[in-house]
Amino acid sequence: MNQIELQCQKIKQEKRLGIMSHVVVGYPNLEETQKIVLMMARFGVDFIELQIPFSDPVGDGPVIRDANTVALAQGVKVKDAFELVKKLKQTDKIQTPLFFMTYFNIPFSYGLEKFCADSAAIGISGLIIPDYNLDMESREHFDELCRKHNLILQRFAGLDSEANRLVAQAKDAGGFIYCFSRRGITGVRPDLDPNLDDYLGKLKNIFKQPLAVGFGISSGEQIQALKGRADIAIVGSAFLKSYNEGGLSGVEDKLKELVSARDQS
Repeated sequence: MNQIELQCQKIKQEKRLGIMSHVVVGYPNLEETQKIVLMMARFGVDFIELQIPFSDPVGDGPVIRDANTVALAQGVKVKDAFELVKKLKQTDKIQTPLFFMTYFNIPFSYGLEKFCADSAAIGISGLIIPDYNLDMESREHFDELCRKHNLILQRFAGLDSEANRLVAQAKDAGGFIYCFSRRGITGVRPDLDPNLDDYLGKLKNIFKQPLAVGFGISSGEQIQALKGRADIAIVGSAFLKSYNEGGLSGVEDKLKELVSARDQS
């Protein structure tokens, strides 16, 4: 069984909310990225999403876009993301399930088969590709490559997704389902969508997989609010914002806040 699915089982058995954190590889530099990931693992987040920087991250808000720009300006490339994961898995012995997150042009340019094979070989458990969808000509081929290499290709369920598309997603979805706390792009926001409960209720009738909610999750209060409504909280921009304001100490403080909220009964 894939490491992501094992972690989902663990979260369910422990009857708690899971947390997935996010970093941009190479922001602010590769050494700091490694330190941040190790800190996240030490605090007990359940999954970590490593974003391979891309020049046009269309689904991301200004904080993550700026981080992509900084990483690319320093010359960070796909090979650097692979080398970072090798260090995390082989040298640091990190056990937390890791995702590569990026846009489809990256694995397409790298070579779909090689990208999947190389990702699995270094210990990546899943892929998150926001601009990948069911209508792509290469969908079935890419899905098959992910299955071949025991990678979870994350499925998305948009707030306005039609029921027939969601049912199609459910047929071969693995891991968890990536859901959205509100419309728009990524970024820190103080509140959740007022229709979130109706949206999640609809998804629970379609998917048997755990539901992970992202886009705007940034505070302990929001973590508390998601308990009993979702299975996993996805936190991205908040960690970058915390680093920008306070460096590694800022990230540590944010982790303490979110993990403490998760662990409160």
